[in-house]
Amino acid sequence: MARVSQTELIERLVESCRTIVLVGGIDSGKTGFGLNLAEAARRKGISVAYVDSDLDQSTVGPPACVGLKFCTDLPVVDAKNVRDADELGFVGSCSAEQNLVGLVAATARLVSHAREAGCRLVIVDTSTLISGPEAELLKFHKMDLLRPDHVVGFQRGEELGPILGVLSRFFSVEVTALKIDGEIAERSVEERLAARETSLASYFQPPLNRWRVKRTVFMPTLSPGIDAARLDGLLVGLEDGTGRCRGIGLLEYQAEGDVLRMVSSIGTGARGLRLGSIRLNVEGRTIGRFLAQEIFSG
Repeated sequence: MARVSQTELIERLVESCRTIVLVGGIDSGKTGFGLNLAEAARRKGISVAYVDSDLDQSTVGPPACVGLKFCTDLPVVDAKNVRDADELGFVGSCSAEQNLVGLVAATARLVSHAREAGCRLVIVDTSTLISGPEAELLKFHKMDLLRPDHVVGFQRGEELGPILGVLSRFFSVEVTALKIDGEIAERSVEERLAARETSLASYFQPPLNRWRVKRTVFMPTLSPGIDAARLDGLLVGLEDGTGRCRGIGLLEYQAEGDVLRMVSSIGTGARGLRLGSIRLNVEGRTIGRFLAQEIFSG
């Protein structure tokens, strides 16, 4: 595993790679590196896309989703200009561990879409899950589907040793390990939570649309016997009927009349709703978790 400066590495990656996967833990600098890499490619006239699969501290699109941004026509690639996603993949959780399959599937679909759109370079920023068997499985299956040319790991000490070792043993891919810049400040849990809440709240700014929804529009379909009150505040993905997510919404339960509504800033285009696994209010604050197996099992 080679160790080089970030500037040298960016220059080499822009010239030689088509798909690059970034791996690192919390506040490791991988997102900043990825944006700088995308900007370097844009300046050279290379068509580049950025796929953000960090569900908790999203750079592209809302938390609980994988976001895709086409960067080629941006004035500059930075966190502000990539905020509005060109396409989303709904996962429904801010924690990778809660939906590994959904996270892998959404990431693979958006990378495939970027390639089909003709992007010469696709950069994939992964989740901060980096330790334990779930982390290894997540990265393994992403690699298996994405087949990148290069993996760049950002680590303190040797914390990525197990994951990078697995990737090197099982895939024909070049792996570069970078030491995390000592000047990168680690945010507290409270700071990260506040950032996530602010991001989520920005997607529920007035004016909001409220539609009464039928049980048959959900995936999985709600049976007549399920208590709809238990879905109050549940995060949902708005699907357009072509396999694409148009945005996010919240469910709102009204006891009088046993009415279930969907609340969202999205006005049109949704044909189905995918159930998430967290409950929120419109201020972006988590008010509970939702485990589908608890109500679907009776």
